[in-house]
Amino acid sequence: MIKIITIKRRRMRSKRFDVSIIGGGIIGTATAMALTGGNNISLVVLEAEDSLATHQTGHNSGVIHSGLYYRPNSLKALNCVEGRKKLYKFCEIYDIPYEKCGKIVVATSDDEIPYLEKLYNRGLANGLLGLKKLTGEEIKEYEPYVEGVAGLFVPETGIVDYAEVARKYAEISQENGGEIWTGARVTKILMYPGEIVIETTKGALRTRTLINCAGLQADRIAKMCGLNPNLRIIPFRGEYCELVPERRSLVKNLIYPVPDPGFPFLGVHFTRRIDGRVEAGPNAVLVFKREGYKKLSFSIRDFSDIVFYKGFWKLSLKHWRIGMMELVRSFSKRAFVRSLQKLIPVIATEDVRRAGAGVRAQALEPDGSLVDDFRIVQTSSMIHVLNAPSPAATASISIGQTIARLAGELFNFH
Repeated sequence: MIKIITIKRRRMRSKRFDVSIIGGGIIGTATAMALTGGNNISLVVLEAEDSLATHQTGHNSGVIHSGLYYRPNSLKALNCVEGRKKLYKFCEIYDIPYEKCGKIVVATSDDEIPYLEKLYNRGLANGLLGLKKLTGEEIKEYEPYVEGVAGLFVPETGIVDYAEVARKYAEISQENGGEIWTGARVTKILMYPGEIVIETTKGALRTRTLINCAGLQADRIAKMCGLNPNLRIIPFRGEYCELVPERRSLVKNLIYPVPDPGFPFLGVHFTRRIDGRVEAGPNAVLVFKREGYKKLSFSIRDFSDIVFYKGFWKLSLKHWRIGMMELVRSFSKRAFVRSLQKLIPVIATEDVRRAGAGVRAQALEPDGSLVDDFRIVQTSSMIHVLNAPSPAATASISIGQTIARLAGELFNFH
């Protein structure tokens, strides 16, 4: 069980740590676990919400990614492949339910076949085992209701509950002497020689070093520290439907389309969850609130950050047609179902119902370029994880160990 630590303001002001991690999602807790595992240091994780893994970690699809999509030798590819192996082993050791169920990627037209071939070659370059090309008929051996002209079977893909994984990371870090403070939203950061003071909604603390794993708020935390992150977090809401229980048999495991190479999202797909539900989605809709899980969610601060950022307008000019399509799918269930019918034609509107949503923290450059890879910025006393998109959850153990190694080198931890 995670122990929630409540400390009176006066006592908290005198508390000093070697490391303070801002953000209690899967990257923050994985980093805490890695740092407390072999270093004689004092460490605290500061989480703004009242519980851990509340935002991206607790709202994602639960897929353990194989490493199929990512450019060979990129941080995404290297960390995903290594992290996947470590995550499967971690789940085995700590009895966390998971399943290595595999997935198929489906080309629904002949013009998608060249990119399917590119994915196959990329998967081989990234060391994936057991990849298998499928004909249209062979697809039905894996997913009987799918219609496609070609496919790719990826056996190393799996499913898990990432919120449960993150809570276990946090529990291990506590057993190793780390502390977890929830309800401690950071309001101010003051930089002094040899020390950083972090003011939170539960009072202030002092720390030698700071690690920013704040996800949706990562760029703002960097600015609080006096840095120019040279990017901005733009939130995209991914909305899901789920199959009604009596139609879950239409999907055996995971079914993905061939992704659009010009867009960073994987497209609407089918995902069987570890609890047996089958989700369909997500779409990708710009949202004017960083924690905006509802259609009408709005924050004047977040809205202003988006519309007064030149990178947003450059992105919009390039992708406005795709953005309009995603918006239509957001408000029209019929349009959403039509996109699902590209993969499974027999699905009808009454077979699905609206489900939950998540918000992706997409980092955007001033020139309108979407930051595609992980981005970590270091200073003499800080490490800022400014972009950690999918497959960050899959790669969390690897990323946490990477950050811990960087911290050890920078801050001379023993």
